Amino acid sequence: MKLKIVLLFFAGLLIAGTSFAADTKIGYVDMQRAINTSEAGKEAKEQLAARLKKAQDEINVKQDELKRLKDELEKQGVLLSENARSAKEKDYQLKLKEFQRFTKDAQDELQAKDEEYTRKILESMEKLIQDYSRKNGYTIIFIRNESMIFADEKADITDELLKLFNASRKK
Repeated sequence: MKLKIVLLFFAGLLIAGTSFAADTKIGYVDMQRAINTSEAGKEAKEQLAARLKKAQDEINVKQDELKRLKDELEKQGVLLSENARSAKEKDYQLKLKEFQRFTKDAQDELQAKDEEYTRKILESMEKLIQDYSRKNGYTIIFIRNESMIFADEKADITDELLKLFNASRKK
């Protein structure tokens, strides 16, 4: 009895699936490519690169100062009194901690900015994808990722969405 019910259930799914498949329109978007090649993505990369250069310049200055202090400590260490050497070592250790803190803060800030820019682009893209999908009769739009074993390139709507996304930003 249970076997009949299960067979009838699967037969019903097969029949329903066949009619559903005829009306189904599926597409996918390569979001990584969309983010990287969109005008907004390129602008974000430029802004991040400028921030990175500024931070790197500051890091280089602080690194040079640390190197200078360490060299002084090594050269003058034997000539200095115990108190003077101890004070220079403390100064060096303090500046080293400040440098490490600054470096970590700079990395955290860059990562946060990158995430902020990406989030803004993704939010705009999601809205655009939803509108595009409704207007063009799509049933499902997937995000291209490594779990997709195969996806026909005809279903890739990334380029169309990029054109619309870039045009919408100019308005």
